Amino acid sequence: MARLTHLGADGKADMVDVGGKDETERTAVAEGAVTMQPSTLKTILEGNAKKGDVLGAARIAGIMAAKRTHELIPLCHPLLLTKVAVDIVPDEALPGLRVTALARVTGKTGVEMEALTAASVACLTIYDMAKAVDRGMVVSGIRVVEKTGGKSGDFKADRGKPE
Repeated sequence: MARLTHLGADGKADMVDVGGKDETERTAVAEGAVTMQPSTLKTILEGNAKKGDVLGAARIAGIMAAKRTHELIPLCHPLLLTKVAVDIVPDEALPGLRVTALARVTGKTGVEMEALTAASVACLTIYDMAKAVDRGMVVSGIRVVEKTGGKSGDFKADRGKPE
């Protein structure tokens, strides 16, 4: 049975020692969605939100958040990220916006938390910037959909609807 890596033998929270691990290229992709009223989506896509460019601000917020993950999530290692990208696309079927975040590093530990943080903060920024017209928006489906590199190997989630 797998054990939690952030718990010491005494059950106390512990930062994992990655000093003996090999440096490898590691990539993670996370996703999330913001569901909203069709009129809210239209307002955002037309660039008419009161606070300005929702998609641009959310993209930048996600990138900035990934770079600060170690300050937000206890026991995360600070990483020298080599790439962070946030993509936001409209989805009329939601209706709303789908967010995909990629984080990459050449290092001794994975970047799943950085990708998850980027996707989460991008979604939260969308909510913040559009809440004046739609307080009923729903942030959902935050999850890792892909991970490569490292000792645990690769992972790919079913890219269907988030659970």
